[in-house]
Amino acid sequence: MVDVASGWSIVAPIRNKAQRWTLEAIIALRELLPFPLLGIHSDNGSEFINAHLYKYCLDERLVFTRSRSYNKNDNPHVEQKNWSLVRRAVGYYRYDTLEELSILNELYESLNLYNNHFQPTQKMIEKTRDGTRIVKKYDKFATPYERVLNSPWIDCTKKDELRKVHEALDLYILKSNIAHSQESLVDIQIMKSKSNSKGGVLNLLHLDFE
Repeated sequence: MVDVASGWSIVAPIRNKAQRWTLEAIIALRELLPFPLLGIHSDNGSEFINAHLYKYCLDERLVFTRSRSYNKNDNPHVEQKNWSLVRRAVGYYRYDTLEELSILNELYESLNLYNNHFQPTQKMIEKTRDGTRIVKKYDKFATPYERVLNSPWIDCTKKDELRKVHEALDLYILKSNIAHSQESLVDIQIMKSKSNSKGGVLNLLHLDFE
């Protein structure tokens, strides 16, 4: 989930794309947001476009919109995070066991904190066209945490709660936890490769995260 205004992003693993797990993940991630959730804009997968999520949005009075059919870039902010936040951290392996699901939960818990509190981003504030030339202007670098604190639309109580969370964080511990979870996932892939192939060599993708 990505908030366009602040850049606040949170990820969570689910067992599969069944409607039940998707809805449970959305409800859980909603609790992690430092601001009220007003609406959801999803792609057209059946894990989102279904009666369960539609009823949830109606009951919670959330605006529910979806991407246009055959327009894959209607959710560019999420698509961007698929690489910069997810793939860079966990690679392209197949994670299909409960053990891996548990490790991914631990990894994403630290990753969400690290990304939102310590990774600055820029937002495009203007785009103009001069003939064939497109000129883009960006604001100053700021973390999602800083953007939330600077927002006039967010309740001061929420900001105070967020400050307490931030002050309790240790950057070294966060990065150590992320690295440990990544190593655990790679170890499992190595064991899978040894058990599923005879004399084969697992082509390990380097898990890049800084």
